[in-house]
Amino acid sequence: MIVHRNWLYAVSGTLWWIAGGILILRGYVWVENMSAAALSIHEILSIAVAVLGYWFGFSKITRRNIDRITNLPERSSIFAFTALRGYILIVVMISAGILLRDSAIPKDYLSVPYTAMGGALLLGGVNFWGVFVRKTRIPPRRRGGWIDEKD
Repeated sequence: MIVHRNWLYAVSGTLWWIAGGILILRGYVWVENMSAAALSIHEILSIAVAVLGYWFGFSKITRRNIDRITNLPERSSIFAFTALRGYILIVVMISAGILLRDSAIPKDYLSVPYTAMGGALLLGGVNFWGVFVRKTRIPPRRRGGWIDEKD
């Protein structure tokens, strides 16, 4: 399927949000029985690690992907939202997540990296959607705002 390259930003952002949401939900299911104090510490730690992970890692990845998409032909395959290396990384990350989830590590310990990774992915998805919105914004008409009085 061939689409305008601007849609690749939306595809990327949506997939990052879906993956992030899945990780956050899975992480929080594992801690639903924590005390309020322990859950508060968990949330603060998860948010801090998510922001740091985004700032020092995912922001650079999203920037490289955005630059790569920007340099694609105007009409590209919908699967061009990530490079081949990105597909390999996706498979490795999913496999690592499954191995961790099925490991002997207590789930309440795994919940912080899961929710933090999910938060970092959500933040990265915002980058892609921001570019999509900026590049696809329809400027208002000069007379009559969005609707021309003659219409």
